[in-house]
Amino acid sequence: PSPGLVKRFHAPGGPGIRVDTHLYDDYRIPPNYDAMVAKVIAHGPDRATAIARMRVALSELVVEGVKTNTPLQQRNMVDQMFQVGGANIHYLERRLAQEKDAQKGRG
Repeated sequence: PSPGLVKRFHAPGGPGIRVDTHLYDDYRIPPNYDAMVAKVIAHGPDRATAIARMRVALSELVVEGVKTNTPLQQRNMVDQMFQVGGANIHYLERRLAQEKDAQKGRG
C-alpha cells in the first residue's frame, strides 16, 4: 500500500466475501496513513472454499492509482504451503525471501 490518489476503487462481493474499507473513487491516501486501507475477508465451510472465494474476490478488486499488496495476496492464494495450512508467523518472510532469491537467479 502507498499514499496517493485512488483514481478508481471497486470492492468485490459475493457469498462469503466481506470488505472493510473507507476507500472510494478519488480518495487521497495521506502520506501519514494506516497501511491497512482495505481488508478483504473470505470465509467458507472449509479452507479450500474460502481460498477459492478469495481468489475470485482478489481478481475482482480494483484499486487504481496507488500500489497495493493485491499481487502478493494472489500469489499466496496459489501457494501450496498456504493452501494446505502451512502458514505461520514466518511464512511471509520466508516466501518473500524465496521470491527474491528466484528473481536473482533469473537476473
